[in-house]
Amino acid sequence: MLKVGLVGVGGISGAHIPAWDEMADAELVALCDIRPERMEKFTDKRCYTDFDEMLANEELDILDICLPTYLHADFAVKAMEKGINVITEKPISLKEEDIDRVYKTAEKNNVKFMVAQVLRFWPEYELLKEIYDTKKYGKLLSGTMTRLGCYPKWSWDGWMMDEKRSGLVPFDLHIHDLDFMVYAFGMPKVAHQFRSKLPDQDFISISYDFGDFQINSEASWYATCYPFTAEFRFQFENAIVANENGKMLIHLRDDERIDLSEAAEGDTGDINLPKSDAYANEIRYFADCVINNKPVEKVQPEELRCVLNILNNL
Repeated sequence: MLKVGLVGVGGISGAHIPAWDEMADAELVALCDIRPERMEKFTDKRCYTDFDEMLANEELDILDICLPTYLHADFAVKAMEKGINVITEKPISLKEEDIDRVYKTAEKNNVKFMVAQVLRFWPEYELLKEIYDTKKYGKLLSGTMTRLGCYPKWSWDGWMMDEKRSGLVPFDLHIHDLDFMVYAFGMPKVAHQFRSKLPDQDFISISYDFGDFQINSEASWYATCYPFTAEFRFQFENAIVANENGKMLIHLRDDERIDLSEAAEGDTGDINLPKSDAYANEIRYFADCVINNKPVEKVQPEELRCVLNILNNL
């Protein structure tokens, strides 16, 4: 049974904690946060307000880092130096040099490390990659990816609104779509970019050139209370594959349409979109790598390096 600790009981931990609790071969035994009130409801776990104390008192196999971005690399290195495998929320850091530092620490201490780039485990995005890889509907011609929300005034200590600590929209929102592009389609060139950055909002629009096709992507924190939206639409030779308005649809020639959304009824043919929790998927994947001593192949350091290089040059 893997013993797991989690540091940073903020918003994203609400997706990680239930995933660990549902696992049969791992136990989330300890939590750490400087705000004790965040841990009061977790009466079945040992709770700490000091990270060093948790590392000293617990014999952990895995540490799950759900802290603000600017703390990820340092906490990962400290845990791995004690022989603990680490999974951390994205991004690994705002600085490219931290990629080598973290991976060299993992190698030196013979432990596993993974950045939780969740779209790589999201069923709709996994299906899109499968369609691209197999050329099921012919060549990819173009794509659009959108990720929008409101300004994160709710963040602890205002860290998300501090560019030096969060990197703002490029590192919080757009990184999801860019990381998926690099994972699924390879390393692109930036063909065009536009950014509008104001004190209470941040918007970027970028066109990526992959040689045979181009993908347009936009991301924003709006000043108004705009509902969170994450969508994509990809044009293949013989179909449009779209995840829009809460539905996963494949539009074929001759007005035929395959509905893969939860509301779909009946037979959808030979395409199966599994109903699953992407956060649980990534956590199970990492735990399996630890249990069975398998390499963490799903997220590669050279891909992370490509993503950070692009983001730091926007």
